[in-house]
Amino acid sequence: MIYNLINQGQQKAVSQACRVLQVSRSGYYAAKRRAGKPAICADSVRVKAAFAANQRCYGSRRIVEELKAQNVVMGRFKVRRLMREAGLKPVWKRKFVNTTDSKHDLPVAENLLNRQFNPPQPNRAWTSDITYIRTRAGWLYLAAVMDLHSRKIIGWAMSPAMPAALVCQALRMAIGQRQPPVGLMLHSDRGSQYAGHEYQALLGQHGIVCSMSRKGNCWDNAVMERFFLNLKMERVWQRDYANQMEAEKDVTEYIVGFYNCTRRHSALGNLAPIVFEKQSAVKQPILVSEIT
Repeated sequence: MIYNLINQGQQKAVSQACRVLQVSRSGYYAAKRRAGKPAICADSVRVKAAFAANQRCYGSRRIVEELKAQNVVMGRFKVRRLMREAGLKPVWKRKFVNTTDSKHDLPVAENLLNRQFNPPQPNRAWTSDITYIRTRAGWLYLAAVMDLHSRKIIGWAMSPAMPAALVCQALRMAIGQRQPPVGLMLHSDRGSQYAGHEYQALLGQHGIVCSMSRKGNCWDNAVMERFFLNLKMERVWQRDYANQMEAEKDVTEYIVGFYNCTRRHSALGNLAPIVFEKQSAVKQPILVSEIT
């Protein structure tokens, strides 16, 4: 009874106010609804922008680092809350296909790398591997070479098949870019492509020392396996490629335009590979010849 009287009094007051101000009651209630909407959160906008600008694949830790680079200080728990409220979460689904044929009678090398994944300088230790990419026209296979010092992908090649020529093509690209010294170690698995004569002859031609994972042990090449997983989570599994040409173009754009130059790596102090290499080069001491 009392609530009804109060409600009637409020409606009467609104009617009188609208009459005096010469506005409609519907206009008054529409303005009231607009005024009641929450203000846009600037921090939420910043988090959404950082997430979208980085392939929609960063978690809260990397978003914090990305904002810090923009001179925006925000704690991880706040970033995580804002991401959860905005529904910002990378989503992927895993597929599997076997790309390694280790059942062969070709000679294999020892595991010389022995999981030493952090060489102090570039061109001391590289690693290589093959993965697959699904398209509606069939599989596309990717061979890649990484410099372990900076995690930079320095050579790659793609083909609808997996011949030994594929890994050789990726290695030639890496050699052409880096011109490595004699004695460089290159690690791979025991697949027939890496144990074959063509690949081994290319290593010998350039004075590269061969290292191979132990049988059935993917952890011996964990860094390259992680790159392939990142590639698929952050790009491939979010696409539906019509054919191999479309996939090849997109994967190249990921490597050149995002992974090497922009993507933050926790193993590199949250720096991108190219940035890490530049900073590392500045820190290297300058050697002066004793011959005068």
